Amino acid sequence: MTMDTVDAGMGKTVMCLLTDPEGTNLGSAMYIPQNAGPLQLTHLVNNFLNNEEMLPYSFYVSDEELLVPVGTYLEKNKVSVEKVLTIVYQQQAVFRIRPVNRCSQTIAGHEEAVLCVSFSPDGKQLASGSGDTTVRLWDLYTETPLFTCKGHKNWVLTVAWSPDGKHLVSGSKSGEICCWNPKKGELEGSPLTGHKKWITGISWEPVHLSSPCRRFVTSSKDGDARIWDITLKKSIICLSGHTLAVTCVKWGGDGIIYTGSQDCTIKMWETTQGKLIRELKGHGHWINSLALSTEYVLRTGAFDHTGRQYPPNEEKQKALQRYNQAKGDAPERLVSGSDDFTMFLWEPSVSKQSKKRLTGHQQLVNHVYFSPDGKWIASASFDKSVRLWNGVTGQFVTAFRGHVGPVYQVSWSADSRMLLSGSKDSTLKIWEIRTKKLKQDLPGHSDEVYAVDWSPDGEKVVSGGKDRVLKLWQG
Repeated sequence: MTMDTVDAGMGKTVMCLLTDPEGTNLGSAMYIPQNAGPLQLTHLVNNFLNNEEMLPYSFYVSDEELLVPVGTYLEKNKVSVEKVLTIVYQQQAVFRIRPVNRCSQTIAGHEEAVLCVSFSPDGKQLASGSGDTTVRLWDLYTETPLFTCKGHKNWVLTVAWSPDGKHLVSGSKSGEICCWNPKKGELEGSPLTGHKKWITGISWEPVHLSSPCRRFVTSSKDGDARIWDITLKKSIICLSGHTLAVTCVKWGGDGIIYTGSQDCTIKMWETTQGKLIRELKGHGHWINSLALSTEYVLRTGAFDHTGRQYPPNEEKQKALQRYNQAKGDAPERLVSGSDDFTMFLWEPSVSKQSKKRLTGHQQLVNHVYFSPDGKWIASASFDKSVRLWNGVTGQFVTAFRGHVGPVYQVSWSADSRMLLSGSKDSTLKIWEIRTKKLKQDLPGHSDEVYAVDWSPDGEKVVSGGKDRVLKLWQG
């Protein structure tokens, strides 16, 4: 008797095996009615996991989302019912972000190109850095300028909020660092000096490791990375070892700092003495961008989509809870993007060998970014495409095409359902992950869009570029 003729009192069935994205099986293979679709599977997974409340899940067969009953899928794809069908279940965000579809405000103020933009971890404030040497803070309620922060002598290339939201740090083309009080728009002490060339990246120590936030790390064209203490107002450790410019830096959730360089290596450092732990090799050209699978929770600390504020003594615990939930049982993953047109997916705490080499881009990879849930990787390239990859396996999923110029930067909606890109072609585009299609085209800038960010609370998108204005977009 064949499997498709088995009558379990509910018509035809098929033998299925449910696994999580890491490949861990949920029980053993079981018979499922062929008329069962995502809704029935969601009930099944919730029951198996003994979830107290019904959580939403999406389901994938061979990396393709299952949107129809299992039997319909088998017929359409001519899959034998004799075989065990492996279905991957993936938890989705319990909240939904509205798609952004209109420009709510165009704000002038900067006198030169806008080079970087960043929302605060609670999504309530916005900072931008410009070629006019200023950092500006903007009021998101009234969508007007709040403070113009003066202290740099050169272009402001990068800005970074501390994950507790209490500090904002910026780095310039001349190599100095400015620390700002974002509530007052004032410089906290004198600019910090030490780097000899421009600042390429800034990353804060996660709040679940240290609260209140004090330490951050910077990377520079001078070949060094430096750890600074905002209370002591000085560089406490210099991470030396790269032979060329350090282009990007990330402070990981387990306390390790990752630096990517034009010398084609990624180095891992411990942060008490600044000792080199490990080197990750594989790229054949400059490394341009690094991203961590836990980046969203590292950026937002104790702040989540509910907007609840925690007292300082509870922040660290709440941030740790969010970090552990995001990480799950799997190791923290790192992805690197390079001038060699490729990317590598790593599990640095497990091995110095890469997990997978991600190929397909036809030009240099400018920016890489994990979705907030860590399930996807997006990459922006000079080949005018944005590519989507499986964030656990590194498997290629799809290429988003539509931009007619190099893509500079990408950002994710907090629920991981949508992806935003900004390009030299002067447009922003919103891509829907489920349908793998363009959701919204957002023209409006009169020149190249250098920087984009989607607020961690999902409410707004910001963009800035060569035309000197900031645009705020919402649903």
